[in-house]
Amino acid sequence: MSHDRLHTGPLQRGLKNRHIQLIALGGAIGTGLFLGSAGVLRSAGPSMILGYAIGGLIAFLIMRQLGEMIVEEPVAGSFSHFAHAYWSPYAGFLSGWNYWVLYVLVGMAELTAVGKYVQFWWPEVPTWATAAVFFLLINAINLVNVRTFGETEFWFAIIKVVAIVGMIALGLYLLLSGAGGEQASVSNLWAHGGFFPNGISGMVMALAIIMFSFGGLELVGITAAEASDPKTVIPKAINQVVYRILIFYIGALSVLLALYPWDSLLATLGSAEDPYSGSPFVQIFSLIGSDTAAHVLNFVVLTAALSVYNSGVYCNSRMLYGLAEQGDAPQALTKVNRRGVPVLAIGVSAVMTMLCVLVNYLLPQSALELLMSLVVAALLINWAMISLAHLRFRRVMVGRGIDPTFKAFWHPFSNYLCLAFVALIAAIMLAMPGLRVSIVAIPFWILFIWGCFRLRRSFRGH
Repeated sequence: MSHDRLHTGPLQRGLKNRHIQLIALGGAIGTGLFLGSAGVLRSAGPSMILGYAIGGLIAFLIMRQLGEMIVEEPVAGSFSHFAHAYWSPYAGFLSGWNYWVLYVLVGMAELTAVGKYVQFWWPEVPTWATAAVFFLLINAINLVNVRTFGETEFWFAIIKVVAIVGMIALGLYLLLSGAGGEQASVSNLWAHGGFFPNGISGMVMALAIIMFSFGGLELVGITAAEASDPKTVIPKAINQVVYRILIFYIGALSVLLALYPWDSLLATLGSAEDPYSGSPFVQIFSLIGSDTAAHVLNFVVLTAALSVYNSGVYCNSRMLYGLAEQGDAPQALTKVNRRGVPVLAIGVSAVMTMLCVLVNYLLPQSALELLMSLVVAALLINWAMISLAHLRFRRVMVGRGIDPTFKAFWHPFSNYLCLAFVALIAAIMLAMPGLRVSIVAIPFWILFIWGCFRLRRSFRGH
């Protein structure tokens, strides 16, 4: 690193509307859709389409609750700030550090996925080696300045969006023209064991993995401190993201599952020991015989994973910056270089993410599933904290006679609905042997953070 003198200073508002729109969209289109959908397909069959719609609705309600608070107070490290200000210092401490760990885990999961995509072309390259290379590259990009991050993310996201639209179009063409062969037909959505081949419970069980796909939407909240005009940009981004996700997820999955019988697709995906060895999206096109489409898509899913990791590096450093600002992390983390980049915060997050290379080295087969279940557990805490903080926020606003400009839908009913959904996902994960460990870990994690919080306060003489 150059001898850029670090100083304590504000973050730069270098993100334009187009950056924030695409960061929000990019945050939600990644491994969960492209690779995680393999696990969902196994559990739910075609009813996964309904599962993604339910997950999307809950995510939207939570986004609107977060959005209402951000538009009133656009600050760095957003929901940790709200939990801190409207609930309690410990709530702020927990939600901030939990979010930071969440994004370290997301970074690890995405880097793991990148390794799997590279194996589509070069099966002999171990996942840990690929993870190491891209880890260095993305952290370097983030150290330049926020504008560079915004531009990189903008182009990453454009690639994803164009690809999904192209894929939906190609899929529709193959379906309608008959070029997809006789197995391509809309009846695939119900012909092979019905729309709910494993019953309603199969779809409900899949909700746990589907949740993973919607983590990342709250990235919009983190960008607030660097948005050039938060009052107009944030509401727009939140509302549009949801329509887009419904179009992309529901549209892409419906077309995909119509092109090929889901059970045969599952059989080819499951031929490796690792259920997440390849993307169903890539697999379908190579099964239909469209090799070019499969290669192009593999490149796209690769950039998608990198883009989510890129957002994660950004997000993590800003969260640490926000935590340091409110005294919940060492003051040194508020230091920025002359380009307004919180260099130390990026470094600390990077050191933690390095563990991903190790996890992949030790557990090449099960790394992704383990990381995904830990992410969902951290997400459950995060979503619950947003809904609870919003209930308190609204109470305070009413008390002050303030009418929020960008109101959440159906308050307080939607808050309780979201909390019930979070409880349901936790119950589902407890029932699944592969995911149980991450739910069992939650109380210990909350206690551990409580210990750190007490320690922190005793150091400061509170």
